[in-house]
Amino acid sequence: MSEEAKKNKYSADSIQALEGMEHVRMRPSMYIGDVGVRGLHHLVYEVVDNSIDEAMGGYCDTINVVINEDNSITTKDNGRGIPVGMHQKEGVSALEVVMTKIGAGGKFDKDSYKVSGGLHGVGVSCVNALSKHLKATVYREGKIWEQEYERGKTQYPVKSVGESKETGTVVTFTPDDTIFTQTVEYSYETLANRMRELAYLNKGITITLTDKRNKDEKGEYIGETFHSEEGLKEFIRFLDETRDPLIQTVIAMEGEKNGIPVEVAMIYNTGYSENLHSYVNNINTHEGGTHLSGFRRGLTSTLKKYADNSGMLDKLKFEISGDDFREGLTAIVSVKVSEPQFEGQTKTKLGNREVTSAVSQAVSEMLTDYLEEHPDDAKQIVEKVKLAAQARHAAAKAREMVQRKNPMSVGGLPGKLSDCSEQDPTKCEVFLVEGDSAGGTAKQGRDRMFQAILPLRGKILNVEKAMQHKVFENEEIKNIYTALGVTIGTEEDSKALNLEKLRYHKVVIMCDADVDGSHIETLILTFFFRYMRELIEGGHVYIATPPLYLVKKGAKRRYAWDDAERDEIVESMGGGAGIQRYKGLGEMNAEQLWDTTMNPEFRTLRQVSIDNATESDRIFSMLMGDEVPPRREFIEKNAVYANIDV
Repeated sequence: MSEEAKKNKYSADSIQALEGMEHVRMRPSMYIGDVGVRGLHHLVYEVVDNSIDEAMGGYCDTINVVINEDNSITTKDNGRGIPVGMHQKEGVSALEVVMTKIGAGGKFDKDSYKVSGGLHGVGVSCVNALSKHLKATVYREGKIWEQEYERGKTQYPVKSVGESKETGTVVTFTPDDTIFTQTVEYSYETLANRMRELAYLNKGITITLTDKRNKDEKGEYIGETFHSEEGLKEFIRFLDETRDPLIQTVIAMEGEKNGIPVEVAMIYNTGYSENLHSYVNNINTHEGGTHLSGFRRGLTSTLKKYADNSGMLDKLKFEISGDDFREGLTAIVSVKVSEPQFEGQTKTKLGNREVTSAVSQAVSEMLTDYLEEHPDDAKQIVEKVKLAAQARHAAAKAREMVQRKNPMSVGGLPGKLSDCSEQDPTKCEVFLVEGDSAGGTAKQGRDRMFQAILPLRGKILNVEKAMQHKVFENEEIKNIYTALGVTIGTEEDSKALNLEKLRYHKVVIMCDADVDGSHIETLILTFFFRYMRELIEGGHVYIATPPLYLVKKGAKRRYAWDDAERDEIVESMGGGAGIQRYKGLGEMNAEQLWDTTMNPEFRTLRQVSIDNATESDRIFSMLMGDEVPPRREFIEKNAVYANIDV
């Protein structure tokens, strides 16, 4: 059989079942990460990944995703349709094998898909196991085929329910609320961000998202259509729309190197942060890997060679480092690998060695051509690299100052830090508290055994608009580094953290429940995102939620965290209650602060996570950068959700 014939022969026997799925319901987190909000949305991604596989193979160009009124999800594609014929080994329809056997699917048959998305290949069978109800409808071979399942169990054999000339697969599933006990409500924004990302990563396909739970002013369902003709070039422009460009053209390439499809897009802006995003088979590899190493190698060697040959570095008194070439750079690297090997803490770091040289070679060729054809842009980039090198040398001195022990403090810790007595970091937590006044109250109210307090004076530096050495020179930021015990990275990797030395495994941001407090929270989160992202990714960062109101009537005292809860409490007390609005933490006494915000038995801590790195990058840049119009537009769009403090 010819290679072309093999490629197009997608039949029942292309489906391979690797193992049973009995314990998926017992150990769901092993398969989808968790059973919280992230895991719930992961179900949608798994089903959509099947359709994306068809698109990458050239068999599908349209994918529709619908959030139904009851929070069930329907996905539909116009691919070939999952095979429905009898599976020789399993003795049932191939559709039933795909839906009920974990690890079953065409992605394990090299003749069906050259590459496929999805991280672990658990696929739609895992979604079926964790759904209260799932219905699969297949348009194939001139007929409409159907099968339904409850909690992964087949309700009847695959049957033909009609005729159709269409091809494709429709899956409707309802997440099981006995598994997803936290919530079964889907976030439109979360799904939209991922669908937009997939459209950019797979140019030419159209993905629609419709929310049947909500209608707009015209009475039509909320929805969006995502389609990209230019792929990563458009993705870069979207990510960098709130930054001031250094050059106007997106540098991009797409091709195959050593049998590996590589797509790269990059642009320089006038900012100081490096924003690299990498993907393997549509998976966001936020831990990086060999493809990112290849990109950095190709970028550094090519730019350095050009800068040396141009003579623009002749008067520079020190060596240029890799970091200097990446300041103000936004780049996306996307590779397709037939058998990816994933490593790292969350299995999102690519380990395939052959990818390094493929990406390095592709980037080198792309940049060489661009620099020769755009000499003015090349000069702008090299000048920025020189400025970055000078700033890095200044930052190195500032970094040394951070690492030195402060003679005014004990053991090198900041003088303002009130440490805890527990020595095991996994049991310790530190509160970053806004202002000395609230810090004093927190010190009195805390449990000294495991809770430390670090008061912060006013608003910390906005790192989004500051050069690196200014960040390291900032007193409050130096105190945060020193208190946490983590070391600032080397010159080669200036933001890498040594998390093994982290002194507290819970870092809690505790600010006033007003506009200023929210601003300080955002400034601290921006700092963590840009300079301590590993802290967030490791699940160590939390935000405290102090109450907004104290409702009093006679001897009764109850706290409320929002207006609705306040009104409910007032009503339950029969009216006539006194209401105290807490404008700041300092208005509470130590006992009240402990009872409401610091006591592990009663408090609510919001854990900070990064569900979508590219969207987080864009939002931080928009909120904390220089461009006002996009920030105003964002605030106007989201003002309905905001607490306005007057």
